[in-house]
Amino acid sequence: MPRVDLVRSGAQRVALAATGVVAALYLLIAVAVVLIVTHNLTADVDTTLSKWLTAMAAQRSGPSRGYQGPPGAPRFEAPVLWWRFHPDGNYADSSAEAATVNLPAPYSRIQAPQTITVSGTDLRVAGELTGDDWTVVGQSMVTVDQARANLIQAELLIGPVLLLVVFLGAFAIGRRVAAPIEQARQRQMDFTANASHELRTPLAVIQAQTSLALTHPRDADWYQRAFARVNEESKRMRVMVDDLLWLARFEAMPPSKTEPVDVAIMARQAADRFAAIAEARQQRLSVRLSGESHVIAALPEWLDHLIGVLLDNACKYTPDGGTIDLRVAADGGKVLLAVDDSGPGIPPERRTQIFERFHRETDQAGGAGLGLAIADAVVRATNGRWEVGASAAGGASMAVTWPRLLGRPALNRAGSPEFPPLASLDA
Repeated sequence: MPRVDLVRSGAQRVALAATGVVAALYLLIAVAVVLIVTHNLTADVDTTLSKWLTAMAAQRSGPSRGYQGPPGAPRFEAPVLWWRFHPDGNYADSSAEAATVNLPAPYSRIQAPQTITVSGTDLRVAGELTGDDWTVVGQSMVTVDQARANLIQAELLIGPVLLLVVFLGAFAIGRRVAAPIEQARQRQMDFTANASHELRTPLAVIQAQTSLALTHPRDADWYQRAFARVNEESKRMRVMVDDLLWLARFEAMPPSKTEPVDVAIMARQAADRFAAIAEARQQRLSVRLSGESHVIAALPEWLDHLIGVLLDNACKYTPDGGTIDLRVAADGGKVLLAVDDSGPGIPPERRTQIFERFHRETDQAGGAGLGLAIADAVVRATNGRWEVGASAAGGASMAVTWPRLLGRPALNRAGSPEFPPLASLDA
């Protein structure tokens, strides 16, 4: 399945799950809000009815049909209805609005506030003894029902919009989070496949040579050639396995564990190691180091491996009798490390591909295409920046710049600068 499909399907699942959770929470909150609002509005009606009963009980002669309730008492829009009954159960009097309304239940059973239905309309009623008579007061619940209906309608309108926003937001976040994970997974799969392919070739050669050697006796020259081929492929496998292990350790090592490292010191040590290789190939290896401070934030192991990769590639691709120039310089807040050679160079259109794992510019034996990939990982981990171009000799120029940790030039035991300005050390 294509990578984008995996990312999209994963983001959709996350978005649907998040939307479902939000929908369940929204439903619970919406129901709770409706219940709380209805309860509060009903409580306001009950308070109004209680005030009416208290005021009516205070009037010894009893209210008339024109009675409008206690002075200053809030009216819940619709007028409050009231009925009065004598102790013998006979009807006594009522408000004008209640004159034609018959209570559906015996008046004596109406005490605590309750809701009854009269002619299809919900009515909140309460009753108590006022003097010698039993008084029942009531108020329509139409406004409460309207407020509840408006609230439910608003929640029904807001709910879909909220869920749509949550789905789109979760989908966008899910894609953004899942894309790097899927890319890392795909890179790991590609890396495993490439490593398996690269290891399969030398293993097949070794197996073929050993199988032929075991079939029947051969002469000494044949065995010597076979062992030479096995040795060559074994070296190739060892280099590849070492690079894979180094890369695995590098990726597992926290990048925050860095320390001040002098690039000039590391460059000179690496040049000393490769001097013999360059001399064996009749190559001229020169080192030029400025006398300023070249301290950056890195690990010595990382920097040593990076310079080693650059010098190894330069020695490998520079023809016999060619030149290799290693330069370290400081310019303001930057430190430059450059390796120039007189080899075939790198075409401009292919300079962005040289850092890919298992990518090789030539078919020359001895490499697995991991060196520059490791070097690029080191450069990125140390906040460096590549500058790939052509050298003055017509070959490749591999340069890296880092932020400089300001400091004084390194001094030797005599107290003089460790490296004289623009010193040239020829191998």
